[in-house]
Amino acid sequence: MKRSLFVLLTALIALSMLLSACGAPATEAPAPAPAATEPPAAAPAATEAPAATEPPAAAGPLTFVLVPKNLGNPYFDTANNGAQEAAKELGVTVLYQGSANADATEQIQLLNSLIAQKVSGLAVSANDSDALVPTGKEAIAAGIPVVSWDSAIGKDGRVLHINQAVLHDIGAIEIKMALDLAPDGGDIAILSATSTAPNQNAWIEVMKEELKKPEYSKLNLVEVVYGDDDDTKSYNEAQALFTKYPNLKVIIAPTTVGIAASARAVTDAGLIGKVAVTGLGTPNQMREYVKNGAAPEFALWNPGDLGYLSIYVLEALATGKIKGEPGEKFTAGKLGEYTIQEDADLGVNILLGLPFIWDKTNIDDSNW
Repeated sequence: MKRSLFVLLTALIALSMLLSACGAPATEAPAPAPAATEPPAAAPAATEAPAATEPPAAAGPLTFVLVPKNLGNPYFDTANNGAQEAAKELGVTVLYQGSANADATEQIQLLNSLIAQKVSGLAVSANDSDALVPTGKEAIAAGIPVVSWDSAIGKDGRVLHINQAVLHDIGAIEIKMALDLAPDGGDIAILSATSTAPNQNAWIEVMKEELKKPEYSKLNLVEVVYGDDDDTKSYNEAQALFTKYPNLKVIIAPTTVGIAASARAVTDAGLIGKVAVTGLGTPNQMREYVKNGAAPEFALWNPGDLGYLSIYVLEALATGKIKGEPGEKFTAGKLGEYTIQEDADLGVNILLGLPFIWDKTNIDDSNW
């Protein structure tokens, strides 16, 4: 029995040694684990990939947005045509976005959305000069250059303003045309866009100052009314002027919507030859009324050139060609060289050019 016990004990010891020998690889297997964890160690390189792609994205095609006071306005549509022409020349994308109404609140909502989308630049025709300043400042702080065109954003809310013509010249030429149409004098009225439109209000103030001059003493400004750049409202406001002022001679409408609606109202009321319309319009929309005598003459700059210049300015700002400082020069395609200037009223700005008068002698020379 003792021998059997001895044999059993010896077998157990041998089995224990065998298990120890076999277990060594099992306990050593985790040792290669660091090598197995090396792929995760390479993860930071994978997370760095998006950062590596950022410079090409930033250097890629630029997207600018041309923002009018409202959509459906022939004047702004023409400006967009010019902006698209500039976009093709510069190899950039230009979006044309606005609200149906000439409303500052809706415009601000749109601009906030565009800022969130991180567009490359904004060119805005302001519905309210002061109201848009905080939004413009927010865009600039986000690295988005902001320029205003047609109607200025307050100085602190944009880099510079693209001025269609000298403010005084625009107001003065409208009073001159009114006298051309009523050489013997009489009652005149102004049918403007919105009551808050800074460019409209500035031109109206110039008109009032011009009327104080001796040569305009026979003209009597009876009222300023607002059509809100809405065709139907402008048409109705013109009709109301006919009723309220039976001796009315001229309606001055410094807005493309207002001038066309007023000329149509004169035509529909059978008042051609009695009431004349003048102001600011586009050749294509006013051709009929120039020829039928409802609006014998009107003035404007080329809004297509204004949109074209706006995109060239944005591209120059976005690419660092200019900083928007007075005295800087740059070339805007077919329009040639421009110099950034500054004045007390408008601040930093670029002047497009002088207004032009259309009448029967030249209305067919332009197709826009």
